[in-house]
Amino acid sequence: MNFADFISKLSHRLANYPLPGHEEIVKKMSPNRMRLKGEPNESTRRSGVLLLFYPKGEVIYLPLILRPQYDGVHGGQMAFPGGRAELKDKNIQATALREAQEEIGIKASDVKIIGNLTELYINPSNLLCQPVMGYINYKPDFYPDEREVEDILEVPLSDFINPDTVQNRFVEARGYKFETPGFIIQEQIVWGATAMMIAELIEIMKDIK
Repeated sequence: MNFADFISKLSHRLANYPLPGHEEIVKKMSPNRMRLKGEPNESTRRSGVLLLFYPKGEVIYLPLILRPQYDGVHGGQMAFPGGRAELKDKNIQATALREAQEEIGIKASDVKIIGNLTELYINPSNLLCQPVMGYINYKPDFYPDEREVEDILEVPLSDFINPDTVQNRFVEARGYKFETPGFIIQEQIVWGATAMMIAELIEIMKDIK
């Protein structure tokens, strides 16, 4: 499937059918969430992340970022570019675009929005996160913000779809070490909320072959 066909079919899928949601995905990709039982509250803030599709030759890619090690709850983790909403943002999609431009240096005005995945509450950081899907018709140049991005991984979409990339590994977060499923991408584990977003995308991909 070429890039234009993929974008057309993905757009049609999102416009005409409901999202898979997280009920089954939690059991498969983030079983530890079932024990947290957190819910949004009056201090919860909204955030947006961008799943950016782009072509590189005949291959469809998405960028992931590796966050630097820091004392916060997401230090050293793999993620999609994104961050917290600000008052100046027109909507949550604008948040995702602004944050992606700041973090990885893409030209936000060139990104065309396809649609959203299911909103996801991230209990450790008390964020209600909206995954936004968009695309650029060319291979962008990346300019990582050194304060927020240690590395940018360009990942073929096929790597996510390959079932062999899903493995159990031990991770450490907030001083606790535990085993969790995740996607092993370029020797990094993508787990937690980001893995759930990818898993929902994979479910959608099953409908557009």
